[in-house]
Amino acid sequence: MQTRIILSCGLLALAATALPAQATPLQDPYGTWTIQGENDAVSTLKGTSDQYYTSGLRINWTSGTDNLPAPIANLNHFLMGSGVQRISIGLQQLIYTPRATQDANPPSSDRPYSGLLLGTVNLINDTDFSRTVMGIQFGAMGPAGLGRQVQNGFHNLISDTPNKGWSHQLANQPIMQIQAGRIWRFPVASLYGVHMDVLPAASGAAGDYRTYADVATNVRIGQGLDSDFGNATIGPGLDGTDAFRATRPLAWYFYGGVEGQAVGYDATLEGSTFRPNAPHVGKTWDVGEIHAGLAVMWHGMRLSYSQNWQTAQFKTQKAGLFNYGSVKLSVKF
Repeated sequence: MQTRIILSCGLLALAATALPAQATPLQDPYGTWTIQGENDAVSTLKGTSDQYYTSGLRINWTSGTDNLPAPIANLNHFLMGSGVQRISIGLQQLIYTPRATQDANPPSSDRPYSGLLLGTVNLINDTDFSRTVMGIQFGAMGPAGLGRQVQNGFHNLISDTPNKGWSHQLANQPIMQIQAGRIWRFPVASLYGVHMDVLPAASGAAGDYRTYADVATNVRIGQGLDSDFGNATIGPGLDGTDAFRATRPLAWYFYGGVEGQAVGYDATLEGSTFRPNAPHVGKTWDVGEIHAGLAVMWHGMRLSYSQNWQTAQFKTQKAGLFNYGSVKLSVKF
């Protein structure tokens, strides 16, 4: 399944790269603040809460268009060509746990405990039918990622059982990586004011967190589809898609899509980069995801929800498709 997803998305993305550049979209002077939360407890299947990728939190600011300082604007044009420019700055936390969260010493075949606290800076370049993103991620993995404090602190707050194996989490290490990607937007059909489009995408990252190549495609049905470039989750894949400019008083869409990743390295599975004896499991090189969700834009706000199903990320992973929910609110100022 994973290989078929990667190949099908890759063909769409490669076909898109052969098309000529498109015109520059209209200006948008307003910045956008975004908060996003993901959790495996928001699930369509029972018995998947508090395991594997168990929590993601993100806050992000994206600038208005073409108001960057000259050195940054010149760098943006040098890297990505002509188009409308933005910069995106954010902070995110990701928490990973094993399946056996009540074992004080988790099995060696289970995913290690780890928390990451990351800063992200992205340059964004838009045309009418594409969005290109390039940037860096930096921060820490390990106790400095505050995974234990956030997860067990929340469990204590709601009188839930704390996870017992955090003393075996991966050790502290600095994180630094580069990332880049592009989304294309192709109108497909229109009927009675309701439109359909396709959003192929290609992206990748390299560093000491997660090195991978990613291809994806989404199909959307709704109104005002030219208001944004689709939805996105916090984890690996194309970032920097918070910016929107509603082209009608009420814009909305439903969407569904597939994504495939070829993973070269994942520190949260393979252990701390600088400690060869750290807890680790064997990663799966090909990972697939299925996404389905909706988004609504109204009066300078954008609210979206997606349900996500993911194939195994490591060789000894259990419980079939892993799934989690993602909710995101963006507000213009």
